[in-house]
Amino acid sequence: MCDPISIGLAIASTASSVMGQKQATDAQEQAQVNASKAERQRHLHEVSAMRQQQGQELVAAALKLAASSKKAMEARAMVKTSAGESGVAGLSVDALINDLTRKEAEHNFTVNQQTQMSDVNRQLQLRDAGLGFTNNMLRINKPIEQPDYLGAVISGASTGLSANSSLK
Repeated sequence: MCDPISIGLAIASTASSVMGQKQATDAQEQAQVNASKAERQRHLHEVSAMRQQQGQELVAAALKLAASSKKAMEARAMVKTSAGESGVAGLSVDALINDLTRKEAEHNFTVNQQTQMSDVNRQLQLRDAGLGFTNNMLRINKPIEQPDYLGAVISGASTGLSANSSLK
């Protein structure tokens, strides 16, 4: 027959073990909630910074195109004015104006190509950021080991039996 002290030790050992496991589980769950929240914020800031940079690049490209258009328009106007003042007309003036227009189109094409390549690169960066976010969230939110009630009971019973046999 088990002595009341042994039973008390078994119950106390079991309760202590379960409480400790429950506290560790609760602390781990809270740490995961906090880390997940921080990771979401980090990811939002990363994506927001990329989108802001993209917007700035688009504005810069638009300004380059506008400046190029203005410069080409002024050059064509100067050619027409100079040709008119000099009394020159015909194919050579048209060829010069067409050459200026071609150069403007080449420049605009280059700016647009650079913008498109930057957009493709940004899409790859955003995809990588999304994959990194997913991987971080999976790493943060691994399953938490729940309290082992049966193991605690068995351990407590073992403690109680050990105490009972040492008291005899």
